[in-house]
Amino acid sequence: MDLKEFLAEWHNDSPTVLVHTSGSTGKPKPMWVEKRRMEASARMTCDFLGLREGDTALLCLPLDYIAGKMVVVRSLVRGLRLVCVEPSGEPLGTEAGRIDFAAMVPMQVWNSLQVAEQRERLMAVRQLIIGGGAIDDALARELRGFPNAVWSTYGMTETLSHIALRRLSGPEASEWYTPFEGVTLSQTADGCLVIDAPAVHDGQLITNDIAELANDGRFKIIGRKDNVICSGGLKIQAEEVERLLRTHLLEPYIVTKRRDGKFGEVVVLLTEGDTAAAKTICEHVLPKYWQPRVYVHTDQIPLTATGKPARRRAELLVC
Repeated sequence: MDLKEFLAEWHNDSPTVLVHTSGSTGKPKPMWVEKRRMEASARMTCDFLGLREGDTALLCLPLDYIAGKMVVVRSLVRGLRLVCVEPSGEPLGTEAGRIDFAAMVPMQVWNSLQVAEQRERLMAVRQLIIGGGAIDDALARELRGFPNAVWSTYGMTETLSHIALRRLSGPEASEWYTPFEGVTLSQTADGCLVIDAPAVHDGQLITNDIAELANDGRFKIIGRKDNVICSGGLKIQAEEVERLLRTHLLEPYIVTKRRDGKFGEVVVLLTEGDTAAAKTICEHVLPKYWQPRVYVHTDQIPLTATGKPARRRAELLVC
């Protein structure tokens, strides 16, 4: 979908717009969402970031998914000047003008950091939000010294993009997300985050994200419930294993699981690198009971269309 097609859909008589989920835990699914709720979401983001009429917004994400659509809606709702570039891994390769607001995925940010001219443009963005995938420790360190505000987003298609942000740059950098005004949070008995955001979603939304809640309303994400590996009576969070390996494994990898007659499930490392070398590293870095019992090589780690790890496909590759 291009911008002209989306604007035609936005301005037609229908109260809804078609979007697709990212497909990180399965196949992408179509969803019809209400335009009025998208407008409410846009106002929440613009208010939180202090965006004003006349500010410049960069559209560099595909319009097939909610993240790209919401950049356009924010521009319409707040009167931002929209600058459009073809979605690519290097969105700042040609755009040299002032950018007050941009939304990118981690790959776009990482690529921009590798080229001096693009890095300068990225650092000049007044409000940069990053979503659609995990921000690893190395990237977070690069962004911490940025002079302007850089944020990690928390949300999903069902919440019409994000409902909370956490700061990545400057002295306010934190692991904790701050929810937008009007958003309240709670937890299920097994620790999963429950979102109540009536402006953007009808009723409570029970997520699969295991979270820790602070007394001041902020929260941080530990991992996804469906990424818990129950091995020999221990519950191992796949994302926590991946976090410990980030600075040690240079080749792309993903931690997944396989059924096992003795342990119920076992930890599996799927990697594009050498499995023997990966095994040596894991034995030195990971606690004994977190170490993979199976190592599998693949030519390419499966990813979704938005660049997230396709965990269900990874699990099928090692079964």
